[in-house]
Formats: sequence, C-alpha cells, structure tokens
Amino acid sequence: MSTMTDSTVGLRLSDLAPTAEEDLVQRLEQLNSIGVSLSGETDINRLLETILTAAKSITRADGGTLYRVTEEKTLRFEILRTSSLKNYLGGTTGNPVPFYPIQLYGKDGQPNHNMVAAHAALTGKTVNIADAYTAEGFDFSGTRAFDSKTGYRSKSFLTVPMRNHQNESIGVLQLINAQDPRTGEIVPFSPSDQRLAESLASQAAIALTNRMLINQLEELFESFITLINTAIDEKSPYTGGHCQRVPMLTMLLAEAVNETRAGPLADFQMSDKDRYELKIAGLLHDCGKVTTPVHVVDKATKLETIFDRIHLIDTRFEILKRDAEIEHLKKKLDDKQLRDRLRQLDEDRRFLQMCNIGGERMSDDNIAQVQRIARYRWRDLSGHEADFLTEEEVKNLTIRAGTLTDDERKVINHHIVATIKMLEALPWPKHLTNVPEYAGGHHERMDGKGYPRGLTREQMSVQARCMGIADIFEALTAKDRPYKKGKTLSESLEILGRMKLNHHIDPDLFDIFVRRKVYRRYAETFLDPEQIDSVDESRIPGYQP
Repeated sequence: MSTMTDSTVGLRLSDLAPTAEEDLVQRLEQLNSIGVSLSGETDINRLLETILTAAKSITRADGGTLYRVTEEKTLRFEILRTSSLKNYLGGTTGNPVPFYPIQLYGKDGQPNHNMVAAHAALTGKTVNIADAYTAEGFDFSGTRAFDSKTGYRSKSFLTVPMRNHQNESIGVLQLINAQDPRTGEIVPFSPSDQRLAESLASQAAIALTNRMLINQLEELFESFITLINTAIDEKSPYTGGHCQRVPMLTMLLAEAVNETRAGPLADFQMSDKDRYELKIAGLLHDCGKVTTPVHVVDKATKLETIFDRIHLIDTRFEILKRDAEIEHLKKKLDDKQLRDRLRQLDEDRRFLQMCNIGGERMSDDNIAQVQRIARYRWRDLSGHEADFLTEEEVKNLTIRAGTLTDDERKVINHHIVATIKMLEALPWPKHLTNVPEYAGGHHERMDGKGYPRGLTREQMSVQARCMGIADIFEALTAKDRPYKKGKTLSESLEILGRMKLNHHIDPDLFDIFVRRKVYRRYAETFLDPEQIDSVDESRIPGYQP
C-alpha cells in the first residue's frame, strides 16, 4: 500500500474554497477512507506513517509527531514530519529520530505532567493549545530550542492520546501549526479539527493494537515451531541444523524462480504472503521427526541401537580364539592349525567391522561371507551352543547400502506421514492453508514413485517441488551425519543431475538451481571451505543452461 502524502485531498480542497459545511463533509469522507487504509496495512512502520500523514492532512497541520508508549514507561519518538522544513524522520524514511524518549514518570515516581505529550498519555485527554509560547502549565523549552535552531515558529499544538480497547494509552499523536486553507496563515486547531483528530486517533489505536496483536501471535507461533525443532535437534545432534538449513535453501530457490522471467516457470510469482507461508512450511517440514525413535535417527552403524553391538561380536571372537587355544593345549590342534584359526578369526572380525560401517555397497560375495561367519558355533552366557551371529545381526550386517534395515527405513520414512497428519490437524488461517501441502511433499518424486502419497509433478505445487530439491541437497552436503561426510558441490550436483534424469526431482527447478547459482549462495553460508570446489556446470548430468 502506498504511503499517504501531504498532497492528499485534505490540502488540495483549498483550491476549491468550499463552505464550512462542505469542508467538514469532505474531511469526514476522507476520515472514512483513511480508516479503510489503516485496517489494510500490515507493516507497522508504514501503518504509523499512514496515521501521522493522515492526521496532518485531515487537520491541515504543517508538522506532526507520533509517539509510542514503551514498556519502560516512556514515549518513544517514532515519526516526525514538518512539511515546510522538509524534515522527515522515522518511519520508512530510514532516518532515525535523534531525540531522547519522554519520561512518563520522574525519578521520584511521580507522573510527568510538565510535558504535554506525557500529560496526554497519562490522562487520556486531548490538549489543544493555540500558542505554545504563551501557554501555561507545560514545558515547551525543547520546542523553543528547536525553533531557535531551525528558524521555525511552533505555534498551535493539538496533542491527542491513542487509546486501545482496554482504555490504555499506547501512543500520542501530536500535530503542530494548523494552516488556514485560504490564506495559509498559522491558526489554532478548531473544535472540528480536534474531533476529527480524536476520531482518527481512536481508529489508529485499534488498527495499531490489532496489528501488534497479530505480530505477537505470529511471533508466538514461530516460537512454538522453534520449540518443536529444538526438541528434534536435542534428540539428534547429527541432524540438528537440518530443520534450519532446508527452509533457507528452499527460500533461496523459490526467490530465484520468482526472479526468472523466461522458460516454463516464468509465470511463477510470490507475494509477501506467499513467502511467509513457504517459510512456515519449511520450518515445519520435518516436525514429524519428533515421533521418530532416537536409536533409528542416530543409527551410525548397522549394529547400533542404544550402543554399537559390534563390541559384543568382538567379545565372541575372543571367546572363539580362547577355545582354539584350549583345543591346542588339548592337542586337538597343532601349531599351524592354531595360527591359521587365529588368523582367520582376526580377518573375519575385521571384515564384520568393515561391514558394520555401512560405507560401501554390499556385494553378493560379501553377504555370503557374513552368512558363513554366522554359522560359527560358540557357547553363549547360559552355556548353550548357538550360532555365532543371531538372525537379527545377520539381517543388519547384510544391509546392502547404508545402515538402516527395511523396517528401520520405514520408521524413518514414517516421519513424513506423521508430519502431514500433524499439520493437517491444525486449523490453519486462510493465508497459511497451503503449509501441509508444501511441507508434506518433499519426499515425493516427479514420476509418482515417491512417498507417502505417490504424487506426480503435475499434482504438486512449485513450492513443494522446491522443498524437495532443498531437502536432498542439504542432506548431500550436510557434514553432521553419523554415517557419512558432507559431499562437495560438484559431487552433490552430479548426484542431483542424475536424479533429474531419473525423474526424481523437478527438471526446470534443477536448471534454475544451477543457472542462478543457488547452490553457490547456499554453500558460502553453510558449507566448509573444502566442500566448495570448482564446478564445471557443462558436465553436470542433465543440466540445460
């Protein structure tokens, strides 16, 4: 919404020389129009600026100041405008107001009725002064000093408190030097000026209070999101930054798409509302992980649960070696047989330790070797003879890739189902209704082979597809995972390119991701220097410049 200026209808009416009745009707119409503008403004600074500019216009004041009551019981200068001096401070100007706040109470705790703005805030009553230089009861030394410095002549003052629905002063609107619409002469503020300013101050207080309440509720909501993400981070130190990094990368890619003016995504545009909605979705995209067991999330090796069970197997190898030595002492094994047995057991132990890491893909021969070792016999703690490896240990050690069994992967994957259920259960306001769809689609594939719903590209929003790429790229480059080190940019882009060719990720978004150097901007903030290698974009699989 454009900010009102001093050249609005109120001041231009002087050219028409209306009668007093016509003038009042026109200013009342202007007041109604201002009320509509106030209710539609969402930015606090622009709202405050609109209030003061409208008040100056409707009362034909040359200058004005808007104060807000602080928690420290002071009046803080928010905006100052003096048209004839072209003095514009605060608000959207970027020029700070260089004045100390006005104290509402003295050091002795007594109310400060010497300053007219403080008096209005404390009493809730309007103060209308014809000439500050002759008025009694208030301290205008600061005004005189300002006039002496600038050559200005501050004369008529109209100071109006802004009261909220609880009848508390939340601010003060002070107008200076009313101008006669015919002659331009400085005159006192009329009773109609006062009534209009009081009406505007009342509307403004409601609009400001509502906007502050909405902002506070949004801050509270985002704090709850942060609370959830903190709980997830505390559960797993390995994925602690994921919930923060994915939203940022998602926004970087979405902004790059928003700035694209050619190609299949040229029509995609985001408003501030759309940005906020996507930001919230990004922050909540993994909230379902709060239900995922820690031992699955943090499973760094194939045999890890609460602890890494490879150490139990190491102990069994020591028992087998002891048994071999006992057989040697009993003359059942000669020296060579003992050395061969011990060497084989050490080799088998090293092999299982390697398998347990989960770094290399398991071949059929490796799986067969695990199964061979599993058939060794040993006596367990209860004295019963048993297979060297349990069925569950064999199942874990023969995982083809990574450290998770199929069942554990299903547990991990269930977090997105939990996320969707949690988000769809919330009564989202109209401007956030797409959050569940955006957050719930980052594990879908463009060919419909993803999960949990098997959506195709055409069934997904651009925002959800952006989050899918962000989630994968963050996981590839993340350096805090227990089962791998963070990949370099070139390695990650090669993998993403193959995923594009495999219809896993959106091809048009991937091209923008590379073309607009989104990966580079993300890397400069979040990756270690050794991960940021030289990227030859012409060699990225599937990339279309």
